[in-house]
Amino acid sequence: MSKSIQLFGVPMDLGQRRRGVDMGPSAVRYAGLNDRLRALGYDVFDNGNLSVPLPENEAPDQSRARHLQSIAAVCRDVYQAASGCVERGESAVFLGGDHSISIGTVSAMTTHGDSMGLIWVDAHGDFNTPDITPSGNVHGMALAALLGHGAPELTGIGRAGPKLKGSATVLFGARDLDPAERKALRDSGILVLTMRSVDELGLAAAARQALDHLGPFARLHVSLDMDSLDPMEAPGVGTPVPGGLTLREAHLLMEILADTRKVGSLDIVEVNPILDERNRTARLAVDLASSLFGQRIY
Repeated sequence: MSKSIQLFGVPMDLGQRRRGVDMGPSAVRYAGLNDRLRALGYDVFDNGNLSVPLPENEAPDQSRARHLQSIAAVCRDVYQAASGCVERGESAVFLGGDHSISIGTVSAMTTHGDSMGLIWVDAHGDFNTPDITPSGNVHGMALAALLGHGAPELTGIGRAGPKLKGSATVLFGARDLDPAERKALRDSGILVLTMRSVDELGLAAAARQALDHLGPFARLHVSLDMDSLDPMEAPGVGTPVPGGLTLREAHLLMEILADTRKVGSLDIVEVNPILDERNRTARLAVDLASSLFGQRIY
């Protein structure tokens, strides 16, 4: 893991319908992310926020993939910014915004071929496409797009086609899957570790199963949706689902991932300060990022 971290804010507020997630990057910065990472010995370079169109300036859109063209344009910009980190061998942290930003981040992080595994920590599958989506929300299509399913505008970010295989992907903490999405995931080759898996195996065993699945890969990208945590722990998210990870389980997951020394990049997405309690969810995001980048209890 590089001791240089490039930080990017992507205030995307187009991939879902609840306003406020565009303020997520500011909330996480305000919670002290930069200082915490510097205290761990990293050189942190904050590149500010990428430009994202405001929903107010978008035409009304009730299509099967709402605001598709604008989201794809932002993801192309994210790809360009993130690609530079890969070329320079730097670590990177991306602050959302909704989870659609990860189409750009993960696409860039996989530019070196089959050397990267993905851990998608999320209450939801994000494996819908315009053909099966019940909502038209693109943040629910991000993981499918990365595996080459869905709108060409999304599957072609950076380069055409799938950016990784199911064998390189773990969905961790899922507990709210749409019916057609569930079938698509079963056919995908992704290792899906639901909250039932976590409950039955225990967090540590589930995390190690995830790492066994990703064992051949030299690098890991973690895409952390804060709704993976229980709403009692992280209330400031737009699509809360009861029964999620506890604070301690989430920290242990980050610590076990950090022990591999393979994690080079991180997304923190879906922090919505409007729905939060005194920036509690953003502060927790900072705590989890610190654990992932090496903070230890002892």
